[in-house]
Amino acid sequence: MDDGGGGGGYNPRTPEEVFRDFRARRAGIIKALTTDVEKFYQQCDPEKENLCLYGHPDETWEVNLPAEEVPPELPEPALGINFARDGMEEKDWLSLVAVHSDSWLLSVAFYFGARFGFDKESRRRLFTMINGLPTIYEVVTGTSKKQSKEKTSNSSKNKSGSKASKVAPKKEEEEREGEDGEEYEEDHGSTLCGACGETYANDEFWICCDVCEKWFHGKCVRITPARAEHIKQYKCPGCSNNKRARA
Repeated sequence: MDDGGGGGGYNPRTPEEVFRDFRARRAGIIKALTTDVEKFYQQCDPEKENLCLYGHPDETWEVNLPAEEVPPELPEPALGINFARDGMEEKDWLSLVAVHSDSWLLSVAFYFGARFGFDKESRRRLFTMINGLPTIYEVVTGTSKKQSKEKTSNSSKNKSGSKASKVAPKKEEEEREGEDGEEYEEDHGSTLCGACGETYANDEFWICCDVCEKWFHGKCVRITPARAEHIKQYKCPGCSNNKRARA
């Protein structure tokens, strides 16, 4: 296998080069699981031996036997993906292959990082670039599109209702004194916005949904501090949409 696990003499040496390698392999696997899915399905014959799905640096994919070298030149993908094909619903099987492919791509990327001695900052930069892309699983299952639509929806819709005790401007928090104030800051320092996924930060107005109890930037759900003062019960866009769907 020329590039089998993906080695084949191709050795990216910087975080940016490793990320390009990661992105190309990812693109190949996504093709296999989406646009080329019928071809991929046929190649994963359960009657054959252990098969693996490889993504290559030229954005192509390949179903093949695992590398014969022990240990292999690069980490190997999940073995035997073909054996589970006929025992599962197709969408569930594709999702399973997607999850294992995500794991393989990360292992290959950080193998390169370890091999070429990436320091802490280089590893952080590599992971940040990788984390900026949806996972293969998210692409295959449509989760990435749903998240994108929800973020757009959450940032453009106005909803009424609020929990006054859960309106948390950072400015007010900083004015708190004593242990209660410190505990409050620690509690919300790691809180993520339910719309954009960003963490709690200085001088930002937040509001909490009374139904799902998720926190949101006021700007993400179009709620201002002044408006929140007149809201008795706040339902985020997601909870409001779910209620309408059940009706």
